[in-house]
Amino acid sequence: MPLIWAALGVVYVVWGSTYLGIRIVIETMPPLLGGAVRFMAAGVVLGVLLAIRYGPSVLRVRWRGLGSAVLVGILLLTFGNGMVSIAEQHISSGLAALLVASVPLWLVVFRRLAGDRPRWTTVAGVAIGFGGLTLLSLTRGGSATGSVFGIVVILCAACSWATGSFMSGRLSLPANPYVASVYEMLAGGLALTVLGLAKGETLHVETYSTRSWVALGYLIVFGSLLAFTSYVWLLGNAPISLVGTYAYVNPTVAVLLGAAILGERVTWATMVGGAIILVGVGLVVSTERRSRMPARCQAGGEPDALPAAGIPGGTDDGTPAGTADSTPDGGDDGPVDGPVDGGGRAAEDGVSYGSGRRR
Repeated sequence: MPLIWAALGVVYVVWGSTYLGIRIVIETMPPLLGGAVRFMAAGVVLGVLLAIRYGPSVLRVRWRGLGSAVLVGILLLTFGNGMVSIAEQHISSGLAALLVASVPLWLVVFRRLAGDRPRWTTVAGVAIGFGGLTLLSLTRGGSATGSVFGIVVILCAACSWATGSFMSGRLSLPANPYVASVYEMLAGGLALTVLGLAKGETLHVETYSTRSWVALGYLIVFGSLLAFTSYVWLLGNAPISLVGTYAYVNPTVAVLLGAAILGERVTWATMVGGAIILVGVGLVVSTERRSRMPARCQAGGEPDALPAAGIPGGTDDGTPAGTADSTPDGGDDGPVDGPVDGGGRAAEDGVSYGSGRRR
């Protein structure tokens, strides 16, 4: 149990702090190229570690799985994380985290448009959550200087994350979460490079502050590697109800860190709107967890993976996704591709997105 709490603490604090890290990185680094360096570096490091541990063949995937991973990586990391970096040039990191917390609500909307019929309690949760989203958006977080552009961009980022999560449940991704993450991060980083250069961003290493370099290193090592590894391990070793609490804790951590370290103002609109969003997300998550409980459980009585509702771990149709036990075997055939979860792997910023087996 102490190890479980240690891993959960990493997920709580690290994923909650990535919004702060992004804000510090973009103080002196270009937002898109800075994100490109983050994800390409993390993807290379993770790929090398997997090759050393299991052999180079572990990285071999079918073309279909590779294409799916590239698409999901672009939606989640290029447009999702990339737009967060741009938005945080105009709004506070805490407000960005609270608005991004709406991802599970968008996922329910997409499922309904696809013909699914969510329970009335799920619909109520979505309505409540969007009420908080409206309050934060219309009041610009309670700040007279809040940027409408920043809020629009961060909402687009949330929609992109939700789209990537939704589509991942309908695509054939590499079965192993770590292998899929390698290709997603590399694809997302490469696309960010192209967009950054097209936008006119340039790299002037000598002008970047030590503070921004430290923050970038933190995002690579802790945000994109350590926290994700801890999360996948928790999926196979901790109760679902406990692991799922990250969805509520991360935005709170982001708001507190932004206020404490960057001096960001926490207005009444931020507190009330944020609380309403989290109540709505909590209602959606708890309802979906009960209604989509997989039949197969582990010895402790908990299902093998989290059900999808914007929560990593399960497929949209209730099929259990892989957990940390799905380690590569290094066989000649490489990881098997197949339909995977719509909750996907949690984005390095604590946002549930999807990447197979688990999000």
